[in-house]
Amino acid sequence: MEPNTAGLISLEEAQHMMLQPLQPVSGTEQVSLANAAGRITAEAVVSPLDVPSFDNSAMDGYAVRLSDLRAGAPLAVAGKAFAGAPWHGEWPAGSAIRIMTGAPIPAGCDAVVMQEQTEQHADGIVIAAPVSAGQNIRRIGEDIRAGHQVLAAGVRLGAAELPLLASLGIARITVRRRLRVAIFSTGDELQAVGEPLAEGQIYDTNRLTVSLMLSKLGCEVIDLGVIADDPAALRHAFTTADSQADVVISTGGVSVGEADFTREILDELGSVSFWKLAIKPGKPFAFGQLANSLFCGLPGNPVSAAVTFYQLVQPLLVRLSGQTTPAMPLRQRARTLDRLKKSPGRLDFQRGVLSRSSEGVLEVRSTGAQGSHVFSSFALADCFIVLERERGTAEAGEWVEVEPFNSLLEG
Repeated sequence: MEPNTAGLISLEEAQHMMLQPLQPVSGTEQVSLANAAGRITAEAVVSPLDVPSFDNSAMDGYAVRLSDLRAGAPLAVAGKAFAGAPWHGEWPAGSAIRIMTGAPIPAGCDAVVMQEQTEQHADGIVIAAPVSAGQNIRRIGEDIRAGHQVLAAGVRLGAAELPLLASLGIARITVRRRLRVAIFSTGDELQAVGEPLAEGQIYDTNRLTVSLMLSKLGCEVIDLGVIADDPAALRHAFTTADSQADVVISTGGVSVGEADFTREILDELGSVSFWKLAIKPGKPFAFGQLANSLFCGLPGNPVSAAVTFYQLVQPLLVRLSGQTTPAMPLRQRARTLDRLKKSPGRLDFQRGVLSRSSEGVLEVRSTGAQGSHVFSSFALADCFIVLERERGTAEAGEWVEVEPFNSLLEG
């Protein structure tokens, strides 16, 4: 058993405490489709028209009337119908209309015969396959009926949804307002990226990581920079962030040795629901409530910060944004190709790379060193290897659970 696991709450307990009482933020706005990618629908969307709005051909071929068909008898071609240029001329008995995909179906047409099922003759076409009523005809409203719901409230708009709305002639859509998230890092040892490092300093990568992930989630980011290890400065940062944001995220300042100082200020300004998790990496994660906002305190180690954001902050923000699609990661079983070192006591999120064997079996290999400071493990990985809380070391060849990264950690 890993030491010092007493008093740690499980990932599932933490997720329940964070998500169960949440209600989406209020406030909506109308945006154009061009500016709607990643936004969340605030209300159900109803189609203003039928799709298709007219009967049309599903194939390049010939429009025919069943009463004109005689086995082996040719049909003269009386005219042509194109998408955007329908046939409105006379359609004599015993003839067919050449028709292209998407063209309106001529009045009286019973079926469309695809051109590959016809033979060309000097006096017309001969149909070389059976014909049934309605074949290769897209009927009005076959896809969507006017007045029917096409999107529910709480849908994240993307490459599947926005073209659908465009096909309905909908130019503007009502969406929930963006979440406002304030972020800052704490620590005198942190230096801005691009500035020279003094002795004992490191670059502040966590704030960049968090900001990038917030942007992918469609949040409005309020960046308060690096806050010095000073009670007055930290209190001012919390107060400022709480006055502007729905959620306040800090990185650093919540590990052993620093927690008492930070917690004193948080208890003064709000309340802390929990402080330590039975996960690795990411044990020192804080969650609580400030006067006007929720608070998430991420660990200072870069891998720990990314893991806790992914597993805990991501679903929190998805729920707050009003999105109804769950953001909980999908897990699968895979066979590990490497020995995965672990002690029982905490749920372990190691980084891995997925592949398939020649037999089609899902396999995973480790990215190597798994220390909470080794961020290169994320650059090499495409999944988490999830090792259960009470599990020990997994030997090569054993089955493990994996979570393929979603778009939050993809390029």
